[in-house]
Amino acid sequence: MSEQDKMIDELFNHEEELTEKQKKILAAAIEAFAEKGFAATSTSEIAKKAGVAEGTIFRHYKTKKDLLLSIVAPMMAKLIAPFVIKDFDKVLKADFETFEEFLRAIIENRAKFIIHNMQLFRILIQEIPFQPELKEQFKEHIAKKIFTRFERVIEYYQAKGQIIEMPTYSAIRLTISTIFGYVIARYLLLPEADWDDPEEIERTIQFIMHGLSPKSEI
Repeated sequence: MSEQDKMIDELFNHEEELTEKQKKILAAAIEAFAEKGFAATSTSEIAKKAGVAEGTIFRHYKTKKDLLLSIVAPMMAKLIAPFVIKDFDKVLKADFETFEEFLRAIIENRAKFIIHNMQLFRILIQEIPFQPELKEQFKEHIAKKIFTRFERVIEYYQAKGQIIEMPTYSAIRLTISTIFGYVIARYLLLPEADWDDPEEIERTIQFIMHGLSPKSEI
C-alpha cells in the first residue's frame, strides 16, 4: 500500500469502504488542491490525475466544493485535531524551566508535524481564509482547544516573572503568529531558500523573548 493510500484510509476509515476509484479521486484532489489551490483546480484536471471520467467525480461529490469539504473536514476532525492536540499536549504538559525552553519545544514539535502532513497542511492554510465552513471547523477543532492550554502556560511563566504582565490572549497571539510566520515561510512559501534552520529558530525565539521578557532580562 502506498503512503497516499495509507493517508486516504486513515482519513476515511469511519466511512463505508471506499472503492479504488474513490481513493484515486481523493488522492488526485489532495495533490491538485495542494499544488494549485482550490479555485485554480478544475474537476477535469482531478479526473485526469485520477484516471477516471469527470462524471465519476460527480457521482460521488455533487460539486467541487463538496469534494474539498469531504477531504478537509475529516482531515481536521480525524487527522489534524487528535494529533495536534495529542502532540501539543506533550509539549504543554512537559516541565520546562524557562519560557525559552518551552518555545524551542513548540517550534520543533510543529515543524515535525508539518513535514509529515505537508499536502494537507498546505490545503488547510490556503483555503481557510476563503471557506467559512473550514474556518468554523478549524476554530472548533483546534483553535479553542489549543488556546485554553496555551493560556495556562502563559500564566505559569508570568507567575515566575519570565513574561511581562499583559493580557494572556495578546501574549498568545504574538507568540503563535511569530512561530507560524517562521514555519509557513520555511515549509510553504520559500522551502527552496537556503535556510539555516538552527539560526532561524534561534532568531525567532530571541525575537519573541525580546518582546515578552521583563526589561531587566533583555
